[in-house]
Amino acid sequence: MKISFVIPCYRSEKTLPDVVEEIKTTMATIGNEFEIILVNDCSPDKTFEVIKKLASENDNILGIDLAKNFGQHCALMAGMRHTSGDVVVCLDDDGQTPADEVGKLLDKLDEGYDVCYASYGKKQHSGFRNFGSKVNELMTRIMLGKPKELKVSSYFAAKRFIVDDMLRYEQSYAYVIGLVLRATKNVANVEVNHRARSVGESGYTLAKLFSLWFNGFTAFSIKPLRIATGIGIFCACSGFLYGIYTIIKKLVLVDVQAGFSALMSVLVFIGGMIMLMLGLIGEYIGRIYICMNNSPQYVIREKVGKIDN
Repeated sequence: MKISFVIPCYRSEKTLPDVVEEIKTTMATIGNEFEIILVNDCSPDKTFEVIKKLASENDNILGIDLAKNFGQHCALMAGMRHTSGDVVVCLDDDGQTPADEVGKLLDKLDEGYDVCYASYGKKQHSGFRNFGSKVNELMTRIMLGKPKELKVSSYFAAKRFIVDDMLRYEQSYAYVIGLVLRATKNVANVEVNHRARSVGESGYTLAKLFSLWFNGFTAFSIKPLRIATGIGIFCACSGFLYGIYTIIKKLVLVDVQAGFSALMSVLVFIGGMIMLMLGLIGEYIGRIYICMNNSPQYVIREKVGKIDN
């Protein structure tokens, strides 16, 4: 069985060599044939220079340099399109996801599962990143139908037929978790250690995390539109009942003056909800427009290495 490792790389010139070396050492112990696909997501440091060096020294490493920063999930899709393994393992470039525990994920797949995600007893992320993970967990559960007991992470292993189905998606708004859950529900967890970051800091900012969440629930779910419909119905019913209440109050209490502030608050509330719903609908229409114009999922500037599929 051949294992393909896909690693999206960003600001990892100092950590990437150790990650690759750990993979090589681990796979020498396990004994499986393997390949490593390193995708430079237009990193501003010397990450691609490191990738070039690693690819020149190893026949089973392929380096891919993207023309601009397309984001982690698009970089993963670019890497997966160049894999040939029976199993594809995706992990981070910072060393926090332990490559030496990949055997746990592979053993779980041997039990009959299609995909196996690593779960962590305690994450060594900052409070900001842990908060982001919790929001992402809630979003995937509500919007994408993820089972409550399933924990998703950036470290996972998937069988070939799952990866092939994921690669049918060629639009620009890639969201790997959504693609996995769309393909199968036969997903498991195994607990692994999560290491503290030894060098640098996370490349995810609040804006990037928000963009990721928004992409996740608009690219693979129509539930936001259904929620908007439900809010619209609620607001309409509330406005109708409030109107009846106002009429009755005026008939019963003749001296009561119609409240200007109450009227304005209702108008502002209803107007705000209408704008929110129109904005949500506009987001979906905008994504349809972009997809119709064949906006690329990624653009490859250069490939280095001897393996190419």
